[in-house]
Amino acid sequence: MPEVEGQEKTEQATPKKLEDAREKGQVARSVELNSLVVFTIGFVSLYMFKGVIAKNLSDLTYFTLNSLDKLEINLESFKVYSFKAFVFFVSTIFPFLLAILIGGLASNIFQVGFKITPQALGFKFSKLNPLPGFKRIFFSSRSFFEVVKSIFKLILISWAAYFIIKDYIISSIGLIELSLSESLKIMSDEAFAMVLKIGLVFAILAIIDFSWQRYTFKRDMMMTKQEVKEEMKQLEGDPQIKSRIKKEQMLAAKRRMMQEVPKADVVITNPTHFAVALKYDPEKDSAPKVIAKGVDEVAQRIKAIAIENGVHIHEDKQLARALYKACDIGDVIPREFFKVVAEILAFVYQLKMQKKKKII
Repeated sequence: MPEVEGQEKTEQATPKKLEDAREKGQVARSVELNSLVVFTIGFVSLYMFKGVIAKNLSDLTYFTLNSLDKLEINLESFKVYSFKAFVFFVSTIFPFLLAILIGGLASNIFQVGFKITPQALGFKFSKLNPLPGFKRIFFSSRSFFEVVKSIFKLILISWAAYFIIKDYIISSIGLIELSLSESLKIMSDEAFAMVLKIGLVFAILAIIDFSWQRYTFKRDMMMTKQEVKEEMKQLEGDPQIKSRIKKEQMLAAKRRMMQEVPKADVVITNPTHFAVALKYDPEKDSAPKVIAKGVDEVAQRIKAIAIENGVHIHEDKQLARALYKACDIGDVIPREFFKVVAEILAFVYQLKMQKKKKII
């Protein structure tokens, strides 16, 4: 939707605009949060399964080094080494990578939900033009912010890592008095502790970035009052088109109504302005039902159709006007009209019986 010059974006984005933006792949998504999830899952996996990873790596290394003196370069040895490498990958590396992949997908779904957007994946020739891409990379405010954010993140993590590692370097002096296995255990624990502390700093950055991305997306999606009005017009339809549709619907309803007039038992008129066609089916209806009604030209058309089809026309000014105002098409007549209408129908049925007797 084009922006309207001279108007401030003071209105919150409508659901339609948010859905349209989502279809184009425009969502509030923090890359830092995704990186944090991947980092956390990788770190936790390494910490929990470090024993298994070390054992599998040790076994593979032992097998490789132990068989070097017997190594013969042929197809059979290639198969053996390939199989060992495959087993190591499947048992050690693949579960680790799979956990990271699932974590990355879960992070994206958590932020923006699950939705396939073909429009965002579609190929555009404009993307091949390097000039817009160059401007987007070097001159856009968003790119500038990302550069500043990356520099700030690098400085902050480096600063935190420096103070963390400095303490470990001082404490590592005492490792000289320990055995190799004890030294390796302490170094391993301190390495994981260092990564954990750096991860906490990373987590703070990710939370800040996630909040900022949602804020900027909400701000960018805001609309002017004119944009909201234009969208409402699009949703509700053009007034002229709506008027034309309504007119067509009324004409169709009128045609259906006129088709019912020949089935009426009687048409009550006033006689020039109002006409109400009634039908009574004792097996289906509790009382006579209005199947057509109209004023002026429509009333005259109802009368004409009634005459063409031999439907009795009864003139009663007050009754015709009262029925027209009290009933819609398809309604049974109100109780206060039962007696007078019953008398009219009785008279009409009597006339029909007399006609049948004359014919016989």
